[in-house]
Amino acid sequence: MFNRNFSVSRLPGFGAIAVFTFVALYLPIIVLVAFSFNAGVSQSNWEGFSLQWYEAALQNRQVRDVSIRSLWLAVVAAGIATVLATLAALGTTRVSRFPGQTMIYALINQPLMVPEIVTGIALLIFVAFIKVQTGYTGMGYLIAAHTAFCIPFAYLPIRARLETMDSTLESAAADLYASHWQAFRFITLPLLVPGIMAGFMLGFVISLDTVVITEFVKSAGQDTLPTYMLGQLRRTVTPEMNAIATLFLALSLCIVTAFFLITRKRGH
Repeated sequence: MFNRNFSVSRLPGFGAIAVFTFVALYLPIIVLVAFSFNAGVSQSNWEGFSLQWYEAALQNRQVRDVSIRSLWLAVVAAGIATVLATLAALGTTRVSRFPGQTMIYALINQPLMVPEIVTGIALLIFVAFIKVQTGYTGMGYLIAAHTAFCIPFAYLPIRARLETMDSTLESAAADLYASHWQAFRFITLPLLVPGIMAGFMLGFVISLDTVVITEFVKSAGQDTLPTYMLGQLRRTVTPEMNAIATLFLALSLCIVTAFFLITRKRGH
């Protein structure tokens, strides 16, 4: 029989494994942040506290350009992905079960199960073919690729929110002669906002962070901040890269925290 008093934290070695896991995950990040304030260029010897590398990063025009491009791309891709994911979630949860529904779930979540490198290579082949046929090399390819990659990340929290919502509220609205659009606008959509915001948050962070998809799809002059940093790290590791990575980390944490607080408040 199942022991209700069982706790995995009481297993021998659980504490040591947990501590080791947290140290392995967060110690490199702590070291990176700490050495972004190093006065010298060394990555191993502390030479005093300084903000010079942050000043250098903020004054670097190329860093500013790729940062603006990354933010713009993430907002656009996450926004489109959230709209499409919302429609997909409504189409797979607010209908009676139909043949092929499981297959649709699998197709939507496919990017989560396939290695990112496989998706990147597939997009490269597809985009290269279109570029040859049309001659177009603009940002549209990056927007489409990031959107496709972000859809499953936005779909999961939206679908989860729909599945936990009380469907009797929509039925009650229909009994009060509300149209399908009125029931959606005044009942479903307000209750779905936390899931939509969570989906947008996940899509934004994923788009902002992805390197593989961008590296395979981008054309010349379309670097995002992660691909720019990757190119710089191939040459040399400087405290300026530490400063950029720290700012990137701080931005991601602020976005995640803000959306968590908003969705938590709206969820109550």
